Amino acid sequence: MIIRADLHIHGRYSMATSKNMTPELLSSQGSLKGLHLVATGDAFHQGWLSMIEEATEEVNDGIFSVREDKKLHNEFLQEELPEGFSKNPETKLILTSEVEDSKRVHHLIIIPSLDAAYQMRKKLKGSLDSDGRPRVRMSGAEIQELALENGCIMGPSHAFTPWTSIYKEYDSIHDCYDETPDFVELGLSADTEMADRIEELQDLPFLTNSDAHSPWPHRLGREFNEINLKNLSFSALAQALHDKTITANYGFDPRLGKYHHTACTKCYQLYHPDEAIKMNMKCPCGGTIKKGVDYRVEELATWDEPHHPSHRPPYIHIMPLAEIISLTYSKGVTTKFVQKIWQELVLKFGDEISVLIDAPMEELIELDPELSRRIRAFRDKTLQIKVGGGGRYGELVFNDDSSEQNSPDSTLDSFL
Repeated sequence: MIIRADLHIHGRYSMATSKNMTPELLSSQGSLKGLHLVATGDAFHQGWLSMIEEATEEVNDGIFSVREDKKLHNEFLQEELPEGFSKNPETKLILTSEVEDSKRVHHLIIIPSLDAAYQMRKKLKGSLDSDGRPRVRMSGAEIQELALENGCIMGPSHAFTPWTSIYKEYDSIHDCYDETPDFVELGLSADTEMADRIEELQDLPFLTNSDAHSPWPHRLGREFNEINLKNLSFSALAQALHDKTITANYGFDPRLGKYHHTACTKCYQLYHPDEAIKMNMKCPCGGTIKKGVDYRVEELATWDEPHHPSHRPPYIHIMPLAEIISLTYSKGVTTKFVQKIWQELVLKFGDEISVLIDAPMEELIELDPELSRRIRAFRDKTLQIKVGGGGRYGELVFNDDSSEQNSPDSTLDSFL
């Protein structure tokens, strides 16, 4: 069976996370998005664990479903969905947590059971309930050893981001872990074309996840994985990662990332890394120049061009539908105007991912000619991007409307 899975999110107890993040709403929103499996996130936090236990029941090996008496009205919808509306089965949940080690490197752990989560709580060295994502006084290797003892799946989170990634601290993943990790999560700032220039990653499966801190449809599932599983269970997911049966990675174009290119953090002037180094990483405006993720990949790269191993699936650049609507009409992504159009399209085609990927273009044109042009640009790869850097997100430029290049409405800073 082929499933769509977002395996990295955060619950309501994590810093800067929406209080609307509940197991019930994650499942409800996941279904409208078109996801079959969504992470719980933060499964070492007692408050969040209690919410999971109260709201869900285990329906298969490591897979949880919202209890019938806990299913609720989705407060993010402007109108009630028609009774019985559902293109996909109910979105199921799987236990996960991100952990920060003593060097501020983040690790994603997928957990087989509630018992395993409680066993690990006893041995993780740190304050587990002060934040949903615990900071522990342990190395990456120590966390990995504990995770493996408890039957977990583990790998580095957002491997290339400047502040809390494995490659900001180490030149090799093997300098962090004693055992080869089960996967590498690419993060919003990298894609397969970048990561497959690094030889040590050739045998590892890549994950693309949202790292969502909110249940809004432009957050949850903004990156996701398409995976071929024998059945929907933790053990089948573990086997799929071992056998490398991910069939597609869906995610942002990394050029939209706010640290993709080397740039000044004050005026956002882009620099070639060699020029920045000669300038001692100081911009004439007085700001600090921040090394971009693209240059960090250049430092780590074995080859000038990507070498895709036979098991590597395609990486497909997408963008949340609500953000495309927002850019099309220059309206805020959470406004009633944008959400109304989003819901109408979801009702028409079954879920958001179907609108972005599968909906017939002639039907989209008939419904909304302006919006359909933007969706076509993503599908046809005719989208142009003004690269992000220095802490400012990249900008979208559609080749049929070059005037958008300098429009403030075309930048992700307005809603990311």
